[in-house]
Amino acid sequence: MSFTSIIQSAAIKSLSALYGQEFFKKDFQINETKPEFEGDYTIVLFALVKALKKSPEVLGHELGKLLLNNYPELFSSYNVIKGFLNLQIADEQLTAILLQHYNDENYGKQPANQKRVMVEYSSPNTNKPLHLGHLRNIFLGWSVAEILKANGSEVIKSAVVNDRGIHICKSMIAWQQFADGATPDSVKEKGDHFVGDYYVKFNDEYKKEVEELIKSGSTKEQAEKEAPIMKKTQQMLLDWEQGNPGVIELWKTMNSWVYKGFDETYKRIGSDFDHTFYESNTYLLGKDFVREGLEKNILFKKEDGSVWIDLSAENLDEKLVLRGDGTSVYITQDIGLAIQKFEEYHLDKSIYVIGDEQLYHMKVLKEIIRKLGFPFADEIFHLSYGMVELTTGKMKSREGTVVDADDIVEEMVATAEKHTKELGKVNDFSADELRELYEILGLGAMKFYLLRVDPKKRMVFNPEESIDFHGFTGPFVQYTYARIQSILRKVDSEGSVIGDETSDISKLLPLERQLILFLEKYAGTVSDAADEMNPSLIANYVFNLAKLYNSFYAEHSVANAENTEKKNLRLRLSVMTAHIIKSALQLLGIKVPARM
Repeated sequence: MSFTSIIQSAAIKSLSALYGQEFFKKDFQINETKPEFEGDYTIVLFALVKALKKSPEVLGHELGKLLLNNYPELFSSYNVIKGFLNLQIADEQLTAILLQHYNDENYGKQPANQKRVMVEYSSPNTNKPLHLGHLRNIFLGWSVAEILKANGSEVIKSAVVNDRGIHICKSMIAWQQFADGATPDSVKEKGDHFVGDYYVKFNDEYKKEVEELIKSGSTKEQAEKEAPIMKKTQQMLLDWEQGNPGVIELWKTMNSWVYKGFDETYKRIGSDFDHTFYESNTYLLGKDFVREGLEKNILFKKEDGSVWIDLSAENLDEKLVLRGDGTSVYITQDIGLAIQKFEEYHLDKSIYVIGDEQLYHMKVLKEIIRKLGFPFADEIFHLSYGMVELTTGKMKSREGTVVDADDIVEEMVATAEKHTKELGKVNDFSADELRELYEILGLGAMKFYLLRVDPKKRMVFNPEESIDFHGFTGPFVQYTYARIQSILRKVDSEGSVIGDETSDISKLLPLERQLILFLEKYAGTVSDAADEMNPSLIANYVFNLAKLYNSFYAEHSVANAENTEKKNLRLRLSVMTAHIIKSALQLLGIKVPARM
């Protein structure tokens, strides 16, 4: 139980004893005490003044005295400033917390809660490689899954691969037209990049053909419809849907090239999935539910035979759910897949990590599921996130201006190498150790930078800024961890071990107190991050922990502390800080180097 919860419980019991009535959590707030005042936690009393007909000062002193009297092991002093009761946690309580948890590598994690959750993320198209936008999505989804696991949920990580449709056929037609039988192996190119190149070639050829048709007298609209390469692509899509063996074989071959490329990228960035859904297997899902919706008058048909739902009452207008020719639209298969997920995996919650441009689509999906009568509609959660851009601006895959994930990873590793060499502290590393270090730092910098921002916010990714060893970055936190490991190795080499002394530690110094108080907040931060599905809470916490430890270490020696008790105290502080840094970074998908 956190200090906030303990204080809340103690305050409720004390208020009831003082004033003979029942009190609840909502009756008052507990905050951290502001730096300009003395104390650790503050009870805000204003909400109680009217009901109890007492001034804030009188109320504060009455409650403060009783808390000190009833909980001497918890509080050492109090003061009242206007309507704020500031409480100081007793040194003995802080050292007891440290002794209990300092060597617990699982501190902050909760036991199983019997909840089963699916987190869907990545969801790439097989006509192009993963790009920078995918990376924010992947890192966010993976981290949220790990945070939910740390809070006791059973989590299924999933992806939906968009492996069919007109976009996929564009790459296939371009390969037929321009590749002359080339394969990823023959040109020594990664499979997803290879196929993505033909998606760009399609667009270049399509533009050229449209321009030629316009020159010969066609309108732009006519030219876009009649361009030969587009007509071939549309025919290929029909052939695929009808099961044409040659088209199916080419589709399987080109997709296999892409999957191999995706797998290489996923492995390098440390992402994984428990289950992958393929659009080619799910695109017909939902048609049965559309028929059911028509029978129940939840959906309606228009004159052209298309099926719609009227969500005007929910301010979502009318939405097409099935075309007039009976073919599915995206929402059709999403209805079917959403239902399949809950029924097949017995989920308590289904989380979709999807960009904020799909807010409308996800609202419509939930409403349709609700109107169809499924009880789990409210357990469909859209974890919306803002787009990520580079300092050079927006990216467009069809024009070949997207920054591929592999390229940005290479750039990050190279940037990590440059900065590490500038520091000049790795001369004794072997070539293999250096390669591993650059990879850990480069990927850590990128993940931290993309996750430190609230998911709802749009952001600009700056590779150079992300790897600054002195800024709000992953490498700064990683360096703090490595520094602590160096301290612990030095103490160990001197034959020192952490003793069992629990008494005679003398008074805790201000930075020792601050560090223990901050370490104690980790479990609450992990819980809040799960409730909000927001890894930036973890990133901000661990950065501030690293900053605080560095301030502590700058002021107080660990190895050469003034006495054995202080040395043991500071060693425990160092060990617990290292464990929490490692734990927090692991929740963000970031590794920690033992030295750097």
